[in-house]
Amino acid sequence: MPNKQTLRTGRTGPITLLSLGHACVDVYQGSVAALVPFFVSERAYSYAAASGIVLAASLLSSVVQPLFGALTDKWAMPWLLPVSTLVGGAGVALAGVGGSYAFTVAVVAVSGIGVAAYHPEAARLARAASGGSHTAMGWFSLGGNLGFATAPLVVSAVIATGGLGASPLLVVPALAGAVLCVTALRGVGAPAAAGSGAGAGRAGGGDDWVSFMKLSGAVVCRSIVFVGLSAFISLYVRMLTGGGEVAGTAALFELYIGGAVGTVVGGKLAARYGRLPVARWSYALTVLAVAGVVLVPGPALYACVALASAGLYVPFSLHITLAQDYLPRRVGTASGVTLGLAVSVGGIASPVIGAVADATALRTALAPLIALPALGWFLLRTLHEPETLEAAAGRPSAPAVPEPAADATSRPGAPR
Repeated sequence: MPNKQTLRTGRTGPITLLSLGHACVDVYQGSVAALVPFFVSERAYSYAAASGIVLAASLLSSVVQPLFGALTDKWAMPWLLPVSTLVGGAGVALAGVGGSYAFTVAVVAVSGIGVAAYHPEAARLARAASGGSHTAMGWFSLGGNLGFATAPLVVSAVIATGGLGASPLLVVPALAGAVLCVTALRGVGAPAAAGSGAGAGRAGGGDDWVSFMKLSGAVVCRSIVFVGLSAFISLYVRMLTGGGEVAGTAALFELYIGGAVGTVVGGKLAARYGRLPVARWSYALTVLAVAGVVLVPGPALYACVALASAGLYVPFSLHITLAQDYLPRRVGTASGVTLGLAVSVGGIASPVIGAVADATALRTALAPLIALPALGWFLLRTLHEPETLEAAAGRPSAPAVPEPAADATSRPGAPR
């Protein structure tokens, strides 16, 4: 449930609508990976060719999302929400039309741009509507994770029944999302105006770019692991278990549904132990879980996928609020980089994984993913807890949680 502060401001409705709209948009982030097995089976694409489609959705998205974030730091652009939702849905809906690889890559890339345009402005509005509540931002993130989780089910229901030619039906979530966004904007009006433009978030003090870049590096590590598993876990599980499309879809759904659980658990754990300690534990867990995904044979693989999902998703909303608190003068930029990198930049590595899989084996190609969460954990160890928006504005915030003694020497002395 949203916290008491959010309830007192009467903004629960807009946050709920923004969260539901976020779910509709992120269906299209999860849909691209969910379409990969169907491209392989119906069009006989190689691993590298299939991963190239994932790259098309990710590359432009990861490049332009920070640009959209910088724009929203200067100008409020709430109209981007419904428009970008429709663009993101239209691209995926056209992905199965015709048999041209170039056309498929192009429309999926357009979908990625639509998704990129959505996230920074949506995150800015969610922060403004919630008054800077970390709990409310967690609920906003939860919506996106639920959209990710349902994508394999939606794609499987449509494509397994009607083939790739039925992909235009996938536009339905975008239509619903556009309506939700328009409705949410009517309720968000006043907070959006207060939090718009270059002045948004300035109460938080100066920007800490060094810490923000370290956090972004950890997010990139998380992203490569997540997108790599998303693109190939369905094929990998089908290969290892011999369970067919159902087994692969179940594994991908399990990887995504962890977002629903992980985001809620992450917020609760962070309230008790602090954001950075929880994020570090999550990255450490991910190292072991990904190793299990790669090395554990048979049905036990599903347990490892569940642990990997938890490790990848628990710090998801924590990344966003940490980034916004490191860059209080550039909330849009912070949101664009963390939300964008968290779900897109990993796609840049997917063709490399696909090429290695074509040359060797899929297990060999996935093995390097084990090391990346360890690198992310190391980067997080060098960070300090930033001043929160609530504390900077003189509002009560969650009690400070003492950092472990080992971290004290590495803290640069930013206020808490």
